[in-house]
Amino acid sequence: MSILIIPGLHGSEPRHWQSQWQSSLEDAERVEQVNWGAPDLETWLDVLVAHVRRRPGAILVGHSLGATLIAHLSAQYPGLDVAGALVVAPADPERRRSRVPGIASFRPLPQIPLNFPAILVASRTDPFMAQDRARIIANLWEAAFVDAGDAGHINAASGYGSWPAGLRLLDQLRRSRSAMLPNAPMRLVSPASAAISS
Repeated sequence: MSILIIPGLHGSEPRHWQSQWQSSLEDAERVEQVNWGAPDLETWLDVLVAHVRRRPGAILVGHSLGATLIAHLSAQYPGLDVAGALVVAPADPERRRSRVPGIASFRPLPQIPLNFPAILVASRTDPFMAQDRARIIANLWEAAFVDAGDAGHINAASGYGSWPAGLRLLDQLRRSRSAMLPNAPMRLVSPASAAISS
């Protein structure tokens, strides 16, 4: 089953778990945006749609604004063949005024169920979406919710490199296109523990 890696603003640097997954998973492909520093919903969505149509039945793995993009994909293209989605630390375009003008194009955040099984992973200390808001969004999207603890933005700067615990969540989605997980808090392996097990 194909994996589409969907980074957020500025892409994902080599130390980021998304980049490491892209290198280690033979069926993974990165969705490359035209300009990582100038997000535009319509442009970014066109690129993602083209990738999904080339890889029907793929699992989408989005981080930050890439996770938010997945929700827009589901809302605007409900007929696309997507097996599932792992949405990690979604960025809330309505949380604060950004210095990057294009962020506003991602408003409003979709609030309807996703058209495929999904797991939403959120941190208690993410500066881009409060966890209480993430819990509400997970319910609206009908996604399983995973509490990542005090994990910052769940990126390389927060200590998440290869992130084995995230790979285990991905495996849950890969095992079955109809995989359904309980919408209840789960604790992930901490960054330090993940580093030991990688």
